[in-house]
Amino acid sequence: MSADSVWAVRAASLYDLAYAKRYRAHDDEFQSSGPCREFAEWLGGVCARFSPPIDVLDLGCGTGRYFWALTGVGSLVGLDASAAMLEEAKRPYNADRIAVPSLSLIQGDLLSHRFEAARFDLVYSIGVLAEHVPLDEALVARVVEWLKPGGRFAFTTVHPASPSIPRTLSRRAGEWIEPATFGAARRNLRGRLLAGGLYADEERVHKLLDSRFAIESLERFVSEAHLHCLCVARKAGA
Repeated sequence: MSADSVWAVRAASLYDLAYAKRYRAHDDEFQSSGPCREFAEWLGGVCARFSPPIDVLDLGCGTGRYFWALTGVGSLVGLDASAAMLEEAKRPYNADRIAVPSLSLIQGDLLSHRFEAARFDLVYSIGVLAEHVPLDEALVARVVEWLKPGGRFAFTTVHPASPSIPRTLSRRAGEWIEPATFGAARRNLRGRLLAGGLYADEERVHKLLDSRFAIESLERFVSEAHLHCLCVARKAGA
């Protein structure tokens, strides 16, 4: 078992049958959640940047909450570590509005699962990266490999300034001294503030993506749970 797969093992254990059923029931309350509606609108806007049909990968698809928001899709793959969540994704929210000729659900670890190179036009992830799975160089490299030339990577992160993050004394002290640090000291401090990749701010997103993507949009967004970064980036070299 690889070290990376600890995140998939954790997810599979946490998102068991009972949790998946509760989560799927919450999907049916979608219209009462302003942030969920805005995430869906954002995702639809990303799809509108393409000429259809497109091939799409949902990283950490869960119960398929946002499948219906995709447009112009020829094929869709949902990847998740939890078999229970994928079972619920067979009956996703707004199933009657999902117009996808080919839909595949795959149980696997997004940090180790293999897809052929240049398979997808769009790789997206909502509420997973820099939240439940570290957003780091290795993951970005995998997405680059999976994307076609000109393909897009659309994702959310939890911003380290999110009020959902406990404001411990050490965190407040680190945030206070960070602007005065440089070099290795700053890198080490930021690594702690970003929890090893479980949070990501605009600076971190730029550092990870700028050499391989053109960032088309990067904005902050507030949901019921977190302050997020929303990013859409196009693979360079198209």
